[in-house]
Amino acid sequence: MNAILADIAEHWHVYASMPLIAALIGYITKRVAIEMMFKPLEFVGIKPFLGWQGVIPANARRMATTAVDLLTSHLVDPKEIFGRLDPDRMVKELEGPLLRAVEDVTREVMEQHQPRLWEMLPARAQRMLLDQVRAQAPKVVARLLREVSHNIDDVLDVNDMLISAMVRDKALTCRLIKEVAQPELRFIARSGIWFGFVIGLVQFVVWALTKEPLVMPLFGFCTGLVTDWLALKMIFYPREPKRFLFFSWQGMFQKRRQQVAADYGGLIADEVLTVRNVMEAVLTGPKADRLFAMIQREVQRTIDQQASIAKPIVALAVGGRQYQELKKAAAAKAIEHLPETVRHAESYATEALDVRNTVVTKMRDLTPIEFEGILRPAFRQDEWKLIAVGAIIGGLVGELQVLLLLH
Repeated sequence: MNAILADIAEHWHVYASMPLIAALIGYITKRVAIEMMFKPLEFVGIKPFLGWQGVIPANARRMATTAVDLLTSHLVDPKEIFGRLDPDRMVKELEGPLLRAVEDVTREVMEQHQPRLWEMLPARAQRMLLDQVRAQAPKVVARLLREVSHNIDDVLDVNDMLISAMVRDKALTCRLIKEVAQPELRFIARSGIWFGFVIGLVQFVVWALTKEPLVMPLFGFCTGLVTDWLALKMIFYPREPKRFLFFSWQGMFQKRRQQVAADYGGLIADEVLTVRNVMEAVLTGPKADRLFAMIQREVQRTIDQQASIAKPIVALAVGGRQYQELKKAAAAKAIEHLPETVRHAESYATEALDVRNTVVTKMRDLTPIEFEGILRPAFRQDEWKLIAVGAIIGGLVGELQVLLLLH
């Protein structure tokens, strides 16, 4: 015992460094593990032999599918959400750009398909025709909006829209996890310091007793392994608050339910389920043809209704191929003007859909297991990789300690 105490006194700086270096190992391995979750966004290296891609970007589709399943099964009902849009209010918001678009479409179609006849019409007759079409446009659009809101599943595949957006933008998928789980990620990093320090104290004792070179890399390995594993577990467990005498504890993520719901709802509303993304999905998604068919039907119906008014034009084309082409061209032009026209109602639509408050409110009603599903998929399948990397880095640093101590 005296020899051990004498050795500690002689090499006190070496012994004092052990818990400090172990704390450093704990912190570094956590920081590396966190960065490896999110970076790089694309694979770097030589496939399939050597290289790395962030755990979340590499599994973007799986992550996105899990997140979207949670959204559509527990948080967002498309029919309920889009049923909040008031067609008459939408038409009012769109009135100016809608009427301009209708006039442009009418002029373009007539000039393209009946140019000589359009030029022959007196200006007053042209204006009468344009006014008649403009007068009908709001009613047609309101009717179309009602049909779309009542049959939203026919024109919009919400799952496909959300998954495509998140897979296409891997940075967005990372942000959904990174920003919501920022306190948990900080905890993982900082916990490595304290866990590492405690393990370093044990390392101190074992080295003093044995002077075995294997102690350093072994304890470094254990520090990286145990602290990574323990930190991940402490984020999620226990799901419900536990008490012991005067102490109470609960998994950090579960404990922050209110704040997590607010942050997640904000990100979904601002970056995922936005009016702009919805419009893009409706116009370009797998069900876009159904919307175009609705628009084409409404436009052609309107032209047929106006046929009796526009007798000079129809007299030359009713029932003929040119008349059918004119109707199809009008529908195509209406669809072409749609994105720019609808953009003017974006502010109202965002307010009416109220995605943020819907997601926040429903998230707070989730069970602990369902709530865990927001973040847990980012860790569960590949957390062993993060723990293994932490253990390997810890072992390497421990070996470096040996070299410094002995040489």
